[in-house]
Amino acid sequence: MNRTILKIIIISLVIFIAAVVTASQKVISGAPEITLDGGSRGEVPFPHKLHQDGLDDCNVCHDTFPKELEVIKKMKGADELKKKQVMNEVCIKCHRELQKANKSTGPTSCKGCHS
Repeated sequence: MNRTILKIIIISLVIFIAAVVTASQKVISGAPEITLDGGSRGEVPFPHKLHQDGLDDCNVCHDTFPKELEVIKKMKGADELKKKQVMNEVCIKCHRELQKANKSTGPTSCKGCHS
């Protein structure tokens, strides 16, 4: 009977550990790299996976861009003023805040993103 109890404990422990590991993994979706329309300055390669790995909360970006493809649609369909507002109020603002906090960040200049 002791062996049966030991087997049950071991199996329960393995199932528990597997559940914890599965629950703790971050769900990553979308393309790892996305190309955004950068207007006259050229396309902007957007490292989506890098942002996913570096941010704890996807809503930091996805409050502005509700879906993965929404960011591409907004940038392609927007006039130059709207593109600059999105770029300044979302992208560059975040990068500068990270820079001020002495954290790893992306570019804060035009040439840093536009190819």
